Amino acid sequence: MNDQNSVEVAKASVQMAISSRQEEERLINQFNKEEILTVAVDIGGNLISSIPKIIERALVASKRTGIIKDCHVHDGAVAGATREAIMQVSTKANGLNVGGKIGIARRGEHLSVCIFLSIGLLHLNEVVIGLGHRSIPDI
Repeated sequence: MNDQNSVEVAKASVQMAISSRQEEERLINQFNKEEILTVAVDIGGNLISSIPKIIERALVASKRTGIIKDCHVHDGAVAGATREAIMQVSTKANGLNVGGKIGIARRGEHLSVCIFLSIGLLHLNEVVIGLGHRSIPDI
């Protein structure tokens, strides 16, 4: 069952990251029925110089919505999963301007962070996605 939880939580974070602002509230309610806590946060700018701000936004949103408690173990899990997702997208977005969303989901001990980005290259846009997972004590 725990393996299935990590897959379901990962899927939820991806869905939150790729959703439109209009879809977010419906998804949050849907996932709440499945006991999955979720949140999404907009991000943008130069990816590399924005890394501290991206991690901060993920932490603030996770605490504000009750996905994590305000403790260093939970903070480290969100920061680590967010950093992992950033590293997965950084090779394509290094030094370029990006716009997109972070999707965060948690059920029990499983926490997943997804970053979905559009990378601006002149008149072309590249799309990239990264996913990080951490296991933390259940709340």
